[in-house]
Amino acid sequence: MSSLIRRRFHSFVNSITRHQNAIGAKRSQQTNAALNSTTETHQFSNDVVPVFKYAAQYGDRAALRDMHGDYTYRGLLLSAKQFANELNELLGEGSQERIAFLLPNDASYVITQWACWISGQIAVPLNDQHPAPVLDYYITDSDARVFVTTQEHLPIIEPLIAKSNRRLIVFDNALRVLASKPDGKLANNKGNIERDFGNFLDAGVPGDFYNKSDAMFVYTSGTTSKPKEIAGGVVLSHKNIQSQVSSLVTAWKHTDKDVFLHTLPLHHVHGIINVLLCPLYVGGRCVMLPKFSPSSVWAQITAVNMQNSERINVFAAVPTIYMKLIQEYDQLFVNNDKIKEYIFNVCTTKIRLMVSGSAPLPKPIFDRWEEITGHRLLERYGMTEAGMILSNPLDGERIPGTVGTPLPGVEIRLTEPESTDSVPTIAPKVLLYGNSKSSKVLSDSKDLVTGDLQVKGVNVFKRYWDRPEVTKKSFTDDGWFKTGDTVQYDNGIYRMLGRTSVDIIKTGGYKVSAVEVETVILGHPDIIDCTVVGVNDLTWGQRVAAVVVLNEGAELILSQLREFAKKSLASYAVPSILKVVNKIPKNSMGKVNKPDIIRILFPQEDLAAEVFIKKPETSEPVAASTSEPVTKKDDTPKKDNS
Repeated sequence: MSSLIRRRFHSFVNSITRHQNAIGAKRSQQTNAALNSTTETHQFSNDVVPVFKYAAQYGDRAALRDMHGDYTYRGLLLSAKQFANELNELLGEGSQERIAFLLPNDASYVITQWACWISGQIAVPLNDQHPAPVLDYYITDSDARVFVTTQEHLPIIEPLIAKSNRRLIVFDNALRVLASKPDGKLANNKGNIERDFGNFLDAGVPGDFYNKSDAMFVYTSGTTSKPKEIAGGVVLSHKNIQSQVSSLVTAWKHTDKDVFLHTLPLHHVHGIINVLLCPLYVGGRCVMLPKFSPSSVWAQITAVNMQNSERINVFAAVPTIYMKLIQEYDQLFVNNDKIKEYIFNVCTTKIRLMVSGSAPLPKPIFDRWEEITGHRLLERYGMTEAGMILSNPLDGERIPGTVGTPLPGVEIRLTEPESTDSVPTIAPKVLLYGNSKSSKVLSDSKDLVTGDLQVKGVNVFKRYWDRPEVTKKSFTDDGWFKTGDTVQYDNGIYRMLGRTSVDIIKTGGYKVSAVEVETVILGHPDIIDCTVVGVNDLTWGQRVAAVVVLNEGAELILSQLREFAKKSLASYAVPSILKVVNKIPKNSMGKVNKPDIIRILFPQEDLAAEVFIKKPETSEPVAASTSEPVTKKDDTPKKDNS
């Protein structure tokens, strides 16, 4: 942690001690009941109403806080309309052109997203963790006409845009200032900023445009190659987004009293739908941190001298974040019972909901978090193509390791595994149907059903961008989306057993394609064969492990492999475990049995020592490498990890 953040955090700790006696002993059940009774559940229109149209109704209510200041709904909408006017002049209103953007977690992101939608364009959010080749691929694949970014990212973006006819727009900071001070006198580089936009309710493309138009491309992978297995951008319509938000608002009882803490990346649905759009749809507020740091999150959770309307009361994160928060807590408060009691009291009386998702939540983290905060984390399951699908209950028992039941508006079914024949003749047998009200087992086994998960509903996307064949293979003939996940149903509760394919690795809330990582690694001059697998890990969910065969006499250590891979892979996709072997077993068809590789080379006991060990602060899992290089000399596999 930086010295500045640490000083600020310790000032919070001192304030906590001074205010300890002022905190009552209320518990979370009483608080949840009180918070939930203050406002009726938000009702959504049957027609599609984009978030910015709701913003017009919320007016001068507080909408957002970032490192630069506070913003009202009116201020954000005013700035977004100003930007949308520029996009209309450039592209034409309602032209559904793709607008890619690389922006920080602050008001500039919201303004740009809303401007895209007001203008009738398609937003393509990207991630600053992606190296230049990855960004180049996404920009090219999406055929983005415009790219929006900030000054800090220009050294990376300008060379990519220069080789095309795309328009580069540097986000105008005057728009951010306008959003925070909508009544002040401001000017941008084009002159005075216009404020008289007429009725805010008229914002956007007229007619039923949003009922039938696309809103956003979300890319699910973070590497440079383009194998057939990778589907490309997920196209989400405005109807999809409203359905996904409405489902969560209903199930988790979000209201205009909610204040969300946002510390997630804003290029996938967890950060975009669950934590940004949900509060903005219902008139709540979002506190955006520029990036995750344990001290900043604890400072927000334990903030003193704040009115209830300003304090955060909803927090959603990935298991890795909860693990790092636990490590920070154990380091700072191990001998301070007063602080521990204060944190427990604040969490149980001021925070109504804490959610974990994007990766399986290890039970030790679930249990430890409950000890610290009194909260049993709400686990849910979702994916880019459908938003959230299953969720533990807001009110009721939350069972660790399970993902509850289908959310409102979502239909699911479990089927027998799909035939591996190149041309399957019979559709897989359906074992179970389920929705938010009930689940019906159709197979002979009434108590325990395991099958491939398929999903249907307005929440489900319709296509991958420019991938008609992949899209067709992803849906059944009767319109069900094949998630590729294996699920177990037992006495009313669903449990995720993992990917039907082992080639998707979930690490720290990100999805990594093992196939793409293998493609990059095989480009190393000293590597003649490799396979990449996901190894279970308490902190990261899974870690990316590379098993490689080297040229005779070659040497390789983990740090060298990581340095090579970082040139082409997002940081979270770079292997953090390296194992060198003389041969990778394959079957007669030349295929690797990855479950066998994991079982033989990465036994669970190797990871047991990592439980709750403090690791260096970093944005990615990093394994320590040995001081001596790994050399291909004998038949003994060598593992280079921490």
